[in-house]
Amino acid sequence: MKPVSWRDHITGSPKVLYGKPVVKGTRIPVDLILEKLGYGHTVADILTAYPSLTEDSITACLLFAADSVKSDIIYNAA
Repeated sequence: MKPVSWRDHITGSPKVLYGKPVVKGTRIPVDLILEKLGYGHTVADILTAYPSLTEDSITACLLFAADSVKSDIIYNAA
């Protein structure tokens, strides 16, 4: 299995969905893919629904989310 860098698959531009992170070459936002995975959709389900995606682009969405959480989110359980 080759390593995937999310930077090769994810981009953001103010001209596309107001700068939300999307899969390069598409208007498919990263959060949509993450939400579908969270609700139990399989990678195969997502690839069928969005044929412009690849397994690597879906993996990149997960890696982007992991990097985002590591970098920006502070969780305070009160």
